[in-house]
Amino acid sequence: MPPQWELVTLIAIFGALIGSFLNVCIHRLPRGESLVSPRSRCPMCRAQISAAENIPVLSFLWLRGRCRHCGASISLRYPAVEALNACGYVLLWYRFGATAETVVYGAFFSALLVVTFIDWDFQIIPNVITLPGIVLGLVSTATILAGGFLDALLGAVLGGGLLYGVAVLSEWWLKKEGMGLGDVKLLAMIGAFLGWRAVLVTIFVGALAGSFIGLALMGLKVKRRGDPIPFGPFLALGAATAMFAGPELIAWYLRLGT
Repeated sequence: MPPQWELVTLIAIFGALIGSFLNVCIHRLPRGESLVSPRSRCPMCRAQISAAENIPVLSFLWLRGRCRHCGASISLRYPAVEALNACGYVLLWYRFGATAETVVYGAFFSALLVVTFIDWDFQIIPNVITLPGIVLGLVSTATILAGGFLDALLGAVLGGGLLYGVAVLSEWWLKKEGMGLGDVKLLAMIGAFLGWRAVLVTIFVGALAGSFIGLALMGLKVKRRGDPIPFGPFLALGAATAMFAGPELIAWYLRLGT
């Protein structure tokens, strides 16, 4: 068995490589483009990116954040997504070990990353992620994940039902759409993977983080009162929190009442 640091390095490299593909998904899915062709290219000059220019994180540093062909700036998002996915995979390995659970939760974590950045930019959450995700979550909990199928089914119904109720009430009260159906399907997917208790943690953490970030953005004059702020990224943050520390947070909360 290789030393632990070598195994962690391999997991991080694999996570960064998957993160590079996630960047393709984030850029192309909302534009309706193919994920497999053409090859990666600069969005400004359309020049193809060579293999040497496409090494996760390292190529960004080597190129000093600029396209080698036209000199256009490369968004920090690209290495950030790669690094976040790498860190997520390492943390999952520490949390769940070399198990099938780690593989399933790795796919779930990567899906949350894609949703986060697409929703932040386009205010949409693609059905191609959430609908298959709900099915995969239910199948995984029936066969691999702890908690069981009933817990996952309750999580999907509770997650989707709660936000659907909020969407209907907000539209009736405000006379405009206040919560998109993409958020409804995202929380149903989260419940299918993590169960109904994690749905409550997700909503709490997501609402708290969304309120804090929203106020901060208004304070910095980045957003004005009434400007839409997507909720998907904060649901994703809440889901990641529930996945990594949900049982501990629930136990801590219950101790507060004793």
